[in-house]
Amino acid sequence: MAGEVPITLAVEDELSEHLLRALLIQTKRNFLIGTVYGKRGAGYLKQKLPAFNNAAKGSGFLLLTDLDSCVCVPKLIQDWFVCALSEYPKRKHCNLAFRVAVREIESWVLADREQFAEYFGLAKQLIPEQTDTISDPKQFLLQIVARCRKRSLRDDIVPKAGDKRRVGPDYNGRLGEFVQTRWRAETAILHSASLERTWNCLRAFHPVFKLDKFI
Repeated sequence: MAGEVPITLAVEDELSEHLLRALLIQTKRNFLIGTVYGKRGAGYLKQKLPAFNNAAKGSGFLLLTDLDSCVCVPKLIQDWFVCALSEYPKRKHCNLAFRVAVREIESWVLADREQFAEYFGLAKQLIPEQTDTISDPKQFLLQIVARCRKRSLRDDIVPKAGDKRRVGPDYNGRLGEFVQTRWRAETAILHSASLERTWNCLRAFHPVFKLDKFI
């Protein structure tokens, strides 16, 4: 179809995939999502980064990772691309959109404060105006969802006392459902600067492919 923008995804986990799919749809651009790599954590993405950067020669490529405990995005970029920040634009292929959620993907999920609060039956005021300022977004999300009066939601997302798992049995599924059905990118970007940067990047993303020399 004319105007299609083929794009390959590389993500840390299932929730990141849910959010990127929603984000790409809401840009109202004709992104054609192909293969989704990863869902094995940040270490896998970092290890495979050279291969993903090379693969971007033939397809638009969107890689999303979390900042986690790294001091800042520039430091993470230097670490992942093994270069000075000034060399980053040359080291990264132009068809690779390398994006970082500050500090975790959950900060982007929480950024639509009104819809998140309504969906989980919580007060909007529980969620900071700027969700990138939350030091541990996943733990914060678990703490406030523990107040949810909707038992099925709470039990699926929040681990029970004594459970060795960090999250409930359907954490990704329940949050993914929220993201796919209720989450609004254009509202969320008002409360997360890192999400806004990614939104602007994707709105302007135009992969460039060289024509085969035989054509």
